[in-house]
Amino acid sequence: MTKSLFPGFDGLMTLSRREGVDVRPTLLRVLTDLYVQSSTHSDDEQRQFVELATRLIDQVDDATRAAVKARLAIYPSTPAPIMQKLGLSAAQEGRRVPLAREIPAPASAPPPAPLPVRTPSDAELRMASNMAMQPTDAADIHDMFFRAGAPERALILHNLAQTPLKAAPRIPTVRAKRAIQILEMAAIAGDVENFTSELGDSLILPSRVAAQIVDDASGEALAVAARALDMPSPVFQRILLFFKPEIGNSVTDVYRLSRLYDRLSDRAALVMLAAWRGSTLAVTRAKYQPSLHDSERQRARAGASQTRPGVQPGSAPAVRTGTDGSDR
Repeated sequence: MTKSLFPGFDGLMTLSRREGVDVRPTLLRVLTDLYVQSSTHSDDEQRQFVELATRLIDQVDDATRAAVKARLAIYPSTPAPIMQKLGLSAAQEGRRVPLAREIPAPASAPPPAPLPVRTPSDAELRMASNMAMQPTDAADIHDMFFRAGAPERALILHNLAQTPLKAAPRIPTVRAKRAIQILEMAAIAGDVENFTSELGDSLILPSRVAAQIVDDASGEALAVAARALDMPSPVFQRILLFFKPEIGNSVTDVYRLSRLYDRLSDRAALVMLAAWRGSTLAVTRAKYQPSLHDSERQRARAGASQTRPGVQPGSAPAVRTGTDGSDR
């Protein structure tokens, strides 16, 4: 049997007895591969395979034992002693392939409960909103807002609350409360000049932008400014009635702006406030661009590169004369 299965088996067994050489895992793998290559074996071949394999199975590592077990588990003529040694199940009636022991299915764990949806706090929104607004972008938002109609303005303000643009810092509470009192008194008195001045000072806006907010006929800009100051809704409604008669005389406009104000988020108002401030910087840069230092240096270089002609245009060349007055 030994010669029919593995002719060099005796030599490998001799080598395995030498110190420091362990060929038993290789022997078992090769012996198993040779055995499963043939579908039938004689009694003598089967007896010798059982004798050799049984001895080697106890002497090899777990990885080799698992590999041999996998090969013999699907071989239809695996000897019964080897099956018992490896823990394999006997073939069932009507099945040619012996089966390994059934692996119990793990108990199905219940699906994890969905995590509750948590609304991010104002601090988390401020930390996530760190995209600084460039002056040109601020100017575009400023112009787009004042050119839009009432429905478009409401949509712009809704979208600003979702953008990652950096919002302006909140107005200090003490300063905001003082500004609200002054604005309400100026509105009741119809004092446009003081109202505009206080609005610009409290929101740190130039007089041009503050006047544009006050003069806005639609009223959304004034609602944004009031929300940036955290003005109470009743105060904002009184300002509409007294300070904006063109709006206060229309029940529809008062209701529309009051509803917009109640739904307007603080973040949207502060992002728009940042756009109003940034647009001023863009206008200032555009106004004074020709006077910038780099432009002055460029003009100086251009003037220095031009060579001055030796003879001015329109002048005749000089004529040299001798001591006696004759031309030379």
